[in-house]
Amino acid sequence: MEGLTASEQRELAARMERKQLKEFMTMYSKLVQRCFDDCVNDFTTKSLINREEGCVMRCVDKYLKSSGRLNERFQEQNAAMMQSGSLPGR
Repeated sequence: MEGLTASEQRELAARMERKQLKEFMTMYSKLVQRCFDDCVNDFTTKSLINREEGCVMRCVDKYLKSSGRLNERFQEQNAAMMQSGSLPGR
């Protein structure tokens, strides 16, 4: 962010925050939709039955763990590329 005025830095930071919030909301929406579609199928009651609740808990846990692991791998790959000075596909 060198070479930017204080105003430009604030604008860039605000844009980055909005982008991160949008990405988070997209991920959250996908998680809710996926787990609902996979787990909820009894619409005869207002609340989840035990089987559905357990399924949702496992689904969320699995999604968050896999998402965290993907993030770790991405960071590892990024660090390795930065160290070697190479870009993917070159």
